[in-house]
Amino acid sequence: MTEQSVCQLTKTATDVVKNIMKKENLDEKETYLRIEVVGMSCSGPQYSLDFTDSIDEKSDQIFEQDGIKIAADSVSAQHLTGTTINYVDDLNGSGFKFENPNYCGGCTTC
Repeated sequence: MTEQSVCQLTKTATDVVKNIMKKENLDEKETYLRIEVVGMSCSGPQYSLDFTDSIDEKSDQIFEQDGIKIAADSVSAQHLTGTTINYVDDLNGSGFKFENPNYCGGCTTC
Protein backbone atom coordinates (compact mmCIF):
# COMPACT_ATOMS: atom_id res chain seq x y z
CA MET A 1 0.00 0.00 0.00
CA THR A 2 1.29 3.42 -0.95
CA GLU A 3 0.87 6.20 1.59
CA GLN A 4 1.80 9.14 -0.66
CA SER A 5 -1.24 11.05 -1.92
CA VAL A 6 -1.56 11.31 -5.67
CA CYS A 7 -4.20 14.04 -5.44
CA GLN A 8 -6.16 15.91 -2.78
CA LEU A 9 -9.86 16.18 -2.12
CA THR A 10 -11.17 19.44 -0.68
CA LYS A 11 -13.22 19.37 2.52
CA THR A 12 -16.38 19.82 0.46
CA ALA A 13 -15.51 16.91 -1.85
CA THR A 14 -14.62 14.73 1.14
CA ASP A 15 -17.97 15.49 2.78
CA VAL A 16 -19.87 14.65 -0.42
CA VAL A 17 -18.01 11.34 -0.86
CA LYS A 18 -18.71 10.38 2.76
CA ASN A 19 -22.40 11.28 2.38
CA ILE A 20 -22.70 9.18 -0.79
CA MET A 21 -21.00 6.24 0.93
CA LYS A 22 -23.40 6.55 3.86
CA LYS A 23 -26.48 6.73 1.59
CA GLU A 24 -25.27 3.71 -0.41
CA ASN A 25 -24.49 1.77 2.79
CA LEU A 26 -20.87 1.27 1.71
CA ASP A 27 -18.44 -0.05 4.32
CA GLU A 28 -15.63 2.50 4.84
CA LYS A 29 -13.22 -0.30 5.73
CA GLU A 30 -13.90 -2.29 2.54
CA THR A 31 -14.68 0.43 -0.01
CA TYR A 32 -12.26 2.50 -2.07
CA LEU A 33 -12.93 5.60 -4.11
CA ARG A 34 -11.36 4.73 -7.47
CA ILE A 35 -10.12 7.73 -9.44
CA GLU A 36 -9.18 7.10 -13.06
CA VAL A 37 -8.12 9.02 -16.12
CA VAL A 38 -10.32 7.41 -18.78
CA GLY A 39 -9.38 9.52 -21.78
CA MET A 40 -7.29 12.39 -22.99
CA SER A 41 -8.24 15.20 -25.34
CA CYS A 42 -7.17 18.74 -26.15
CA SER A 43 -9.34 19.92 -23.27
CA GLY A 44 -7.29 17.75 -20.91
CA PRO A 45 -7.88 14.47 -19.13
CA GLN A 46 -11.32 12.89 -18.78
CA TYR A 47 -11.88 11.51 -15.28
CA SER A 48 -13.95 8.80 -13.65
CA LEU A 49 -14.90 8.41 -9.98
CA ASP A 50 -16.41 5.18 -8.73
CA PHE A 51 -16.58 3.05 -5.61
CA THR A 52 -14.95 -0.38 -5.55
CA ASP A 53 -13.97 -3.09 -3.14
CA SER A 54 -11.50 -4.56 -5.63
CA ILE A 55 -7.95 -3.27 -5.87
CA ASP A 56 -4.66 -4.52 -7.28
CA GLU A 57 -2.04 -3.93 -4.61
CA LYS A 58 0.74 -4.42 -7.18
CA SER A 59 -0.37 -1.77 -9.68
CA ASP A 60 -2.78 0.52 -7.81
CA GLN A 61 -1.55 3.43 -5.79
CA ILE A 62 -3.51 3.45 -2.57
CA PHE A 63 -3.77 6.35 -0.14
CA GLU A 64 -6.18 7.65 2.43
CA GLN A 65 -7.59 11.08 3.11
CA ASP A 66 -9.89 11.94 6.01
CA GLY A 67 -10.97 8.31 6.38
CA ILE A 68 -11.60 7.75 2.66
CA LYS A 69 -9.52 5.03 1.03
CA ILE A 70 -8.55 6.08 -2.49
CA ALA A 71 -7.18 3.96 -5.34
CA ALA A 72 -5.67 5.05 -8.65
CA ASP A 73 -4.04 2.80 -11.22
CA SER A 74 -0.41 3.64 -11.96
CA VAL A 75 -1.12 5.31 -15.33
CA SER A 76 -3.91 7.49 -13.91
CA ALA A 77 -1.73 8.38 -10.92
CA GLN A 78 0.88 9.89 -13.24
CA HIS A 79 -1.73 12.24 -14.73
CA LEU A 80 -3.35 13.03 -11.35
CA THR A 81 -0.23 14.15 -9.50
CA GLY A 82 -0.88 17.51 -7.86
CA THR A 83 -4.59 17.53 -8.76
CA THR A 84 -7.16 18.98 -6.37
CA ILE A 85 -10.67 17.55 -6.54
CA ASN A 86 -13.46 19.84 -5.38
CA TYR A 87 -17.24 19.54 -5.40
CA VAL A 88 -19.09 22.51 -6.82
CA ASP A 89 -22.79 23.30 -6.70
CA ASP A 90 -23.71 26.47 -8.55
CA LEU A 91 -25.98 27.81 -11.31
CA ASN A 92 -24.04 25.81 -13.91
CA GLY A 93 -24.78 22.54 -12.12
CA SER A 94 -23.14 20.39 -9.52
CA GLY A 95 -20.38 17.81 -9.61
CA PHE A 96 -16.77 17.06 -8.94
CA LYS A 97 -14.28 19.48 -10.46
CA PHE A 98 -10.69 18.43 -11.11
CA GLU A 99 -8.10 21.20 -10.91
CA ASN A 100 -5.06 19.66 -12.54
CA PRO A 101 -1.96 21.87 -12.67
CA ASN A 102 -0.39 19.62 -15.33
CA TYR A 103 -2.86 20.67 -18.05
CA CYS A 104 -3.54 24.26 -19.11
CA GLY A 105 -6.13 23.58 -21.78
CA GLY A 106 -5.53 23.20 -25.44
CA CYS A 107 -3.32 20.36 -26.61
CA THR A 108 -0.34 21.15 -24.39
CA THR A 109 0.77 20.51 -20.87
CA CYS A 110 1.84 23.36 -18.62
